[in-house]
Amino acid sequence: MARYEFATHRLHVPADLAPDATVPLEPGALNYLLNVLRMEEGARLLVFNGRDGEWEATLRKPTRKTAVLVLQRQTRQQERTGRIRYAFAPLKSARLDYLVQKAVEMGVARLTPVLTQRTQLHRLKDERLQANIVEAAEQCGVLALPVLEPEIRLERFLAALPPEEILVFCDEDAEIADPVLALRQRQPMAGITVLVGPEGGFTEEERARALAHPGLLRLSLGPRILRADTAAVAVLALVQSVYGDWTGRNVNEM
Repeated sequence: MARYEFATHRLHVPADLAPDATVPLEPGALNYLLNVLRMEEGARLLVFNGRDGEWEATLRKPTRKTAVLVLQRQTRQQERTGRIRYAFAPLKSARLDYLVQKAVEMGVARLTPVLTQRTQLHRLKDERLQANIVEAAEQCGVLALPVLEPEIRLERFLAALPPEEILVFCDEDAEIADPVLALRQRQPMAGITVLVGPEGGFTEEERARALAHPGLLRLSLGPRILRADTAAVAVLALVQSVYGDWTGRNVNEM
């Protein structure tokens, strides 16, 4: 049997989930189920809230224009949250949407927008970023939604980073070597932060600040210059393959 049931619609809800609970629907979710998907009385779907696992639910329509969900059984227990944080310089519009969605799919625990001297976007719309997080989780079977942290200047972010935390720094000037081997040579004792810069890269001053971090791990992503959104997928795949749940172990257990 497949681990995930992709043929059934999944919906994120803020309410607590428990056996036989009746879950109210917010206006956006109500419109989506009734007017977009045109679900009828008795329709089946899967719901999650990021805390209580995944549940099978049945749609009930007390009236023609209202609906609630009645929970039946838990289909998956809540998954553990890892320690991988993705710190990124915000990009513009659709590319930022893509970056956030892919980071969710790759299983990050925290998303931290860092403002650099070459950051393209300085006024983030948290509602849009959160909507992208939820949409990616709904589509890809993710149960643990990453925390969206407030945007922060790069220098403040680096100053507050614990010295025992590994800082995976994607550096185009790093020696081109085996990135998997480089990661395996370091044993994480605390959290893992992945830092990718903006289009145009970090300034020399910003690079110097990052290179001074005690837990620095400089990583080359190969001989080609990758766009920031492409680099996000590449480096998170590498980190998950060594430190994360791709190994069959949660990073908290390492």
